[in-house]
Amino acid sequence: MGEEKGEEKWEYDYTKVPMQGFVKGPAYDAPKDALRIGVYVCHCGINIKMTVNVEEVMKYAATLPNVALARHYMFMCSDPGQDLIRKDLAEDRVNRVIVASCSPRMHEPTFRKTCSDSGLNPYYYEMANIREHCSWPHADYPKEATDKAKELVRSAVARCTLLEPLEEKEVPVAPEALVIGGGVTGMYAALDIANGGFKVDLVEKAPSIGGHVAQLNRTFPTLERSTSLITPRMIEIGAHPNINLMTYSEVEDISGFIGNYTVKVRRKPRYVDVAKCTGCGKCAEACPVKDIPNEYDEGLGVRSAIYMPFPFAVPPAYIVDAEHCALLKEGKCGNATLETIKEGKEVPPCMSVCSPGAIDFSEEERVEEYTVGTIIVATGYDIVDPQVAPEYKYGVYPNVITSLEFERLSSPSGPTGGKIELNGKKPKDVVFISCVGSRNKQVGNEYCSRICCMYLAKQAHLVKEQIPDANVTVCYQDVRAFGKGFEEFYDQVKEEGVFYLRGLPAEIYRKPGSDRVVVRGENTMIGEPYEKEADLVVLGVGLVPNKGVESVVDMLKLSESADRFLLEAHPKLRPVDTAVDGVFIAGCCVSPKDITDSIAQGKAAASGSLVYLIEGKAKIEPAISEINEEICIGCRCCEQTCPFGALVFDEVRHVMTVNEAICKGCGACNAICPSGAATMKHYRDKQVYAQIEALTETAMPMPVMTQGEGAAVEAEAEADGGEQSAE
Repeated sequence: MGEEKGEEKWEYDYTKVPMQGFVKGPAYDAPKDALRIGVYVCHCGINIKMTVNVEEVMKYAATLPNVALARHYMFMCSDPGQDLIRKDLAEDRVNRVIVASCSPRMHEPTFRKTCSDSGLNPYYYEMANIREHCSWPHADYPKEATDKAKELVRSAVARCTLLEPLEEKEVPVAPEALVIGGGVTGMYAALDIANGGFKVDLVEKAPSIGGHVAQLNRTFPTLERSTSLITPRMIEIGAHPNINLMTYSEVEDISGFIGNYTVKVRRKPRYVDVAKCTGCGKCAEACPVKDIPNEYDEGLGVRSAIYMPFPFAVPPAYIVDAEHCALLKEGKCGNATLETIKEGKEVPPCMSVCSPGAIDFSEEERVEEYTVGTIIVATGYDIVDPQVAPEYKYGVYPNVITSLEFERLSSPSGPTGGKIELNGKKPKDVVFISCVGSRNKQVGNEYCSRICCMYLAKQAHLVKEQIPDANVTVCYQDVRAFGKGFEEFYDQVKEEGVFYLRGLPAEIYRKPGSDRVVVRGENTMIGEPYEKEADLVVLGVGLVPNKGVESVVDMLKLSESADRFLLEAHPKLRPVDTAVDGVFIAGCCVSPKDITDSIAQGKAAASGSLVYLIEGKAKIEPAISEINEEICIGCRCCEQTCPFGALVFDEVRHVMTVNEAICKGCGACNAICPSGAATMKHYRDKQVYAQIEALTETAMPMPVMTQGEGAAVEAEAEADGGEQSAE
């Protein structure tokens, strides 16, 4: 593309382009029943016009069949730009609209609304992307970019000639929402919806809401206690009349569509009546099984088989661990069995000391069904398994721990009462290692987990705060202090005496004849090796999607990015929306983020959900699949191919049908249908072929058609059963 070096290059002076221009086309004086297309070429400020000769594109557009007029303007998406379209429609100059500008993802809804507000069916609108396809990728070749823009406009005109009107349908929205995940993101989402006056079903698989935030000691950069931040919200959720809190529960099945999702939730038995339990703790004291690793303390402490998840748990009730309870596992606890309990004879120790009578071993698992209008997925994260880095000897040396284990070690509610010590001794030399399991191609996690740099800075501060004379080193590859107050906090930690050493360790080995370990690596700032002795090594583990999200992905037909996090509809413009209408994603299931950003996304998802709930109805995109039942052979190939489950086989008529509320217009059915019965509204084969032929210049010149003739062409195509997909 373009000229070789030494040849004269075509020059384009975009600075001399006027703000707007106008040219009449061959259909300008055509009768009212004829197709009269208006082509509007956008400068996009300078994004397009600095490369593409917009005047030349406009003049070329005005030569094409069925074009009534062509314009160029500085910003077509602006109110004055849209007014140009409105005026031409109002004065009956045009009855079809083409905007040559940016991506349809950006402004297709904008211009469709412009058309509909002016009385034109919005599906008589077509868009030519001359920014992403011409100006931006071919910035060094203005002539070729301009030629390409002409071709795209010609293609759009060919397609626009064959467009047909479509009507949006509406479905009612049930006034109830489902939030999956009871961490900080799901909690704030549920509260916003509930405070908006709508019922929320909040499902959490753990026995208590709170998520990982409930395990933290303090938060960065303000060093507030996590409990002071999260406990009031947890209590509010537990007492909120509009929130149906379902802990120790999992979503088993989801079916339906926007506004009418049917959700089945499996409620696992707690064997403790939440309404009766006072949280006195006598049952845990009486329980003979007391050596179970405590999940809340990351296995650093132990608990009984009947236990409170943590001191400020919501609901504030005990729960029986069925996997370790002697009565449920072995059928007997002391002299008590399930039969003796039923007979009112011998009971286990926990029941004997429970004065409210809250313990009930007859409780069974049950499935509950709900109908909801919208769904928010906030399933959170898991930490990277530190054993992906075997060189650090996690699980081999007891003084090599994860950052989450350190949180419990330093927390007042932890196994040591907040004392940073191992085996009763305070560490004098502490080494923190960043990016364990993140930014690592070898383990498949090339992304940055975002929070690790700052939580390690916080933890290093806590060590210096509690043990001022400790030698604290942070081994890092880059420090990313991206948030508000983060850089200042990082500087503060260094001023406190924390030493930052650039270069991740290559290995950790035990010092001969000692409990201490040696951290060995290369200082990449000076290119020299280093060895650091340590009493305690803390691994700054990264974040991965919660493993429980996979079942939700399958049920809702959600998409995942290459790094296995849930994929949003658009990373900038629609960060909490998904391709499935009425389903939103938020928090760390989307990408690693800190508490602030997680809460912000939770509230954003709640806002998106409330739009549907308040309106009480949702519009269905009409550009979807359509089955010609006259030629459908009932092979069901499309049913197997559809990623959204929108195609249903009619057992009586032996033909496929389309659930319009579920179909997303992906076109998979169109591509695979052997009989040509599956077609796409707004993307008819004839429309696609017209585009291709216009681009390849193999078609005969486009005829000037009346609107009635254009409709007749479409009717003929449908009568023929639709052409095979252009794909």
